[in-house]
Amino acid sequence: MQKRVFQLLVDNTSGVLSRISGLFSRRGYNIDSITAGVTADPRFTRITIVTDGDDEILEQIEKQLAKLIDVRDIRTLEPDNSVYRELCMIKVEVDAKARPGIIAMADVFRANVVDVAPDALIIEVTGNQSKVDAFINLLADYRILEIARTGIAGLQRGTEGVIWFD
Repeated sequence: MQKRVFQLLVDNTSGVLSRISGLFSRRGYNIDSITAGVTADPRFTRITIVTDGDDEILEQIEKQLAKLIDVRDIRTLEPDNSVYRELCMIKVEVDAKARPGIIAMADVFRANVVDVAPDALIIEVTGNQSKVDAFINLLADYRILEIARTGIAGLQRGTEGVIWFD
């Protein structure tokens, strides 16, 4: 099994995300993460999907996605030629004594403390999946109350793969 990151450029219409996720569920494919957002051109939405499978399954997923009417472009974002980022917010139970230690760990990861309560902190960390995973693992000595992860957003490096629609 291997992971693959697909980037889709789709029409910004209602139901497009539902049709894409429906394709995965109808065929029994799993989505590890999915992100969607409007592009610089409001007519289009960029969707990034992380999924896994063997070569045959991943090829089939790509072909099936390409058949959807709303899909204008589909490409695989190769790790060597792309930049991936993920946002994660982590709520950690912490008392006043332990707070400076957690804040110091957050600083090392260039994470931000975005909320402080008497008994908890919310920390925001952004980076590739391994950085986010490493930070979560580092917090394992503390009581993690909640985690919210956005999933991967990615872009191909350079200008070669940029698509323009008139």
